Amino acid sequence: MTAAKYTSRLQKGGALLDDMRVLVRFWRDGAEAEVIEDVIRKNVPGKASRARVRETLRRAFLPRFVHGRPPDAWRIVRPLEDVGAPREVVAPVYYWLTARAEPLLYDFACDFLSQQKSRGRGVVSTADAVGFVRGRLQQTDERWSHAVTVRVARGLLAALRDFGLLTGKVKKRLAPTYLPLDAFAHITFALAQEGASGERLLQHPDWRLFLLTPSEVEHLFLEAHRHHLLDYQAAGGIIRIEFPIQTLVEAAHVVATRAH
Repeated sequence: MTAAKYTSRLQKGGALLDDMRVLVRFWRDGAEAEVIEDVIRKNVPGKASRARVRETLRRAFLPRFVHGRPPDAWRIVRPLEDVGAPREVVAPVYYWLTARAEPLLYDFACDFLSQQKSRGRGVVSTADAVGFVRGRLQQTDERWSHAVTVRVARGLLAALRDFGLLTGKVKKRLAPTYLPLDAFAHITFALAQEGASGERLLQHPDWRLFLLTPSEVEHLFLEAHRHHLLDYQAAGGIIRIEFPIQTLVEAAHVVATRAH
């Protein structure tokens, strides 16, 4: 992800999970400009002014869930929202898509937090985040002021706290590694739809976003197989992963069934 251009959007956003969920539920196919105008006119996220609604769309929702990686990522989480999936299942999927759209968040989680975890270092400070951001900016053409860098670093940590990777308001620590099985299966199926299969799914770099070790990822595949969420077979170095469903809508209904 380091080849992608970093932005300072996180300084005024963080996770914004509740706002993003409301907008995903409202978003629809059609001319983007018309949908945007409808969101602003109806003040869908319930902001204090139309200017705040525009800011939320411009800095968070559109880059993450309309123009992100993949484009129209709202389609991945919308089926979960439509079936009323539990927050603990929905939140990791939003985190995954947000990190994919925000390379700085992606790289900090995969390259810094995962290293902290492997070294047994649980505390993560604003100074750590500032140092990471400065170091990465030196590798790009981006130049931010000290004030912007600090705000981005704080937004980065706040987003990771809101998504459950970190705990603590002032002094932040790594949270225990946990990815709900239903969220794991939904993300796995979405990755498969992008073309990943077999060993590429097992070793996909996106699992590092959740600070998972290779053995923890394999354990999740085995658990998903045991619960009939997918079929995982490993023999002679060949990995085969198949799914009992064909669409993300079907995947969401499996989650809803299991939740009840």
